[in-house]
Amino acid sequence: MRGIKPSTSVNGREAREKKNVPFFHMSEVYFVNTTFRDGHMSLWSERMTTGMILPVAALADRAGFVGMEIISTSIFKKCVRELREDPWERIRLVAQKAPKTPLASMMARSISSFQLTPRSVLKLWVERLAANGIKRLQLMDPANDLVSLAPYLLSAAQNAGLEVVLAIVYSLSPKHSDEYFAQKVRDARALKPNRIYLKDPSGLLTPERIQTLVPVFLKNAGGIPVELHSHCTTGLAPLCYLEAIKLGIETVHTAIPPLANGSSNPSLYNIVNNVRALGYTPVIDESVIKPIEEHLMSIAKREGLPAGAPLEYDHAQFMHQVPGGVISNLRFQLAQLRMVERLEEVLDEIVQVRADLGYPIMVTPFSQFVVSQAAINVMLGDRYREVTDEVIQYALGYWGDEQISSMDREVTAKILDRPRARELARWTPPEPTLKEVRERVGGLGVSDDEFLLRCFLRPEEIATMRAAGPPKEYLTASHPVATLVQQLTVRPNSRFIRIQKPRFSLALQRR
Repeated sequence: MRGIKPSTSVNGREAREKKNVPFFHMSEVYFVNTTFRDGHMSLWSERMTTGMILPVAALADRAGFVGMEIISTSIFKKCVRELREDPWERIRLVAQKAPKTPLASMMARSISSFQLTPRSVLKLWVERLAANGIKRLQLMDPANDLVSLAPYLLSAAQNAGLEVVLAIVYSLSPKHSDEYFAQKVRDARALKPNRIYLKDPSGLLTPERIQTLVPVFLKNAGGIPVELHSHCTTGLAPLCYLEAIKLGIETVHTAIPPLANGSSNPSLYNIVNNVRALGYTPVIDESVIKPIEEHLMSIAKREGLPAGAPLEYDHAQFMHQVPGGVISNLRFQLAQLRMVERLEEVLDEIVQVRADLGYPIMVTPFSQFVVSQAAINVMLGDRYREVTDEVIQYALGYWGDEQISSMDREVTAKILDRPRARELARWTPPEPTLKEVRERVGGLGVSDDEFLLRCFLRPEEIATMRAAGPPKEYLTASHPVATLVQQLTVRPNSRFIRIQKPRFSLALQRR
């Protein structure tokens, strides 16, 4: 049964009931591999290179994952700006190594986190993802707005041949009730995605909330398979997964250590062992996972990168709901301003600003909007005396009417009662043609892939990336000479080393 995908017609629990099969013993559990996207985003700040992935891509392809995350729009920027790699080439190379497993891309409503993207560009973007080797698009709207842009994106992606997995993002607030989520799932079902997934990027789900929420999702999904994606930020995600599986969820998103746990997703090992102990059958070839773990651990040690570990329960996370990466960036920025001692004060202000703005879900870009505004409020000591352009646009409805309908009216009036707000109110998001965008970014006469990079990256950044050449192979334990040399060079007492054998000689001297 390895590698067989779950039915796309009936949810697992309903299928068991129709077959009159005992609930406890006959269930299979399937896995999406998040290691090469969310895992290193959460723990390694997107520093995984293409050369780090390629040596184990074929092994991961044999494991039987129903999907394997490989890229997102933020990784595109990281690849070009810092890793000096072509992200399109990453997709193509991994697709060659892993032809059986659907490679997945994560995508929100824009290819740039804080700016709106014209529909013409979005359509070409999903078409080029498909052309380069992506088979599965995990589509998320940060406001769970499944009316404005989601129908267009979903249709474009499916027309390009992509399997679309539509996210409903979990959040905790007075407005995020069972009925809220029931309506969102019905909205998603009406768009006819291939799958729906409950996405919990801040790790806010608890086993008790799973017991009430999963039945809501399964009941309203109308037979569309439902997956679960959560993070270990509060330490509860592994327990939530088990509870969800017992309620009928068949597919969960996990990572391979050392890129599991911490602020990442639950460990594949942990979930596999626990579901087996509960009487379920994990559909995964575990024999290929250990070499992947060893490869990644070798990279972590050589590069000084962290290995994810289980976290203690953190109740404060449920209050401010700020993702771990955003908190790290906030702490760094406050340190630059010599205000790091006011971090807790800013976190408290985040709770108030989020309530003022109508409880936006704390994911990109809204988490950054809220955090930036809260920091300004604390620094100035006068709430909303200065307001970022992004918050003004938010209050004007550029990110959805549903968002502004629940804002505090006095706060809305204060945000919009300024010349900058009146200026932005006259701006209408343009919908240029591809030709018009090409002319603006200098994309005439270049490939579609190059043009799309120019839409959100500077020409000099792309030129520097191109000059660096193709992705570099990453030498690990599978290359014994390279490993030996690396280990010898870190020995402090070694001044001269010679390695010699027939037809080979290598000399190293410490300066």
